Amino acid sequence: MSAVRSASRAFQIFEVFGAEGRPMLLTEIAPLIDVPLSSCYGLIQTLLERGYLYAVSRRRGFYPTRKLHLLTTAIAAKDAYLQRLVPHLEALRDISGETVIIGTRQGDQVLYLDVLEGAQTIRYSARPGDFKPLHSSSIGKALLAAGPRDGIQTLIRKKSIVPITAHTITDPQRLEADLEAGRARGYFTTHGENVADVTALSTALEVDGMMIGIAIAGPSYRMEGAMDALAARLLATAGDIKAAAR
Repeated sequence: MSAVRSASRAFQIFEVFGAEGRPMLLTEIAPLIDVPLSSCYGLIQTLLERGYLYAVSRRRGFYPTRKLHLLTTAIAAKDAYLQRLVPHLEALRDISGETVIIGTRQGDQVLYLDVLEGAQTIRYSARPGDFKPLHSSSIGKALLAAGPRDGIQTLIRKKSIVPITAHTITDPQRLEADLEAGRARGYFTTHGENVADVTALSTALEVDGMMIGIAIAGPSYRMEGAMDALAARLLATAGDIKAAAR
């Protein structure tokens, strides 16, 4: 197993524990990360030696220690870039009542950098580190529109414009028209195109040389009737962030 693949599999092990939420045996972990038992054993032994896993018992398997949690918490606390933006995003979440997301482009996808979920029982949920398509997410559209004018043609050549839901815009001309409408408004929308029954709006801005997108997302039944007010709040927040970054 190559070093790069080993690193990827190690992260997959933690993702498995995150999904399962229980101690797991080697024979349970190996098929979930799609590696032979021998390779999985080597990964587990390395994580045990580094203090990231501990053996619960021979019959119950392994579970992560708090080392990874403490490490990632320390890293997040020192993320000066995001920490400058979080107060603005928290204020937007609180005044809108919906989930607020910040993301950036990574390759041909959107990478969520932070997600501040709304307090409503029924709300849009996501996690930092999630990837979303450019053409079907509101942040993706905002970042596409902020990039080169041939961005859609590039996605077509890479066969990246695929349906995510029944409402995803996959026709290049319709998608280009949608982006043009967003440029004219100053913000971009998705209506069940990335997640069924979820509506979102986003705008893009450059902060310290990095292009980011900020979005408000929530259930369509709440969002659709409040788009004008939400857009005004979104754009005001983007303006505040730009002013603070000067």
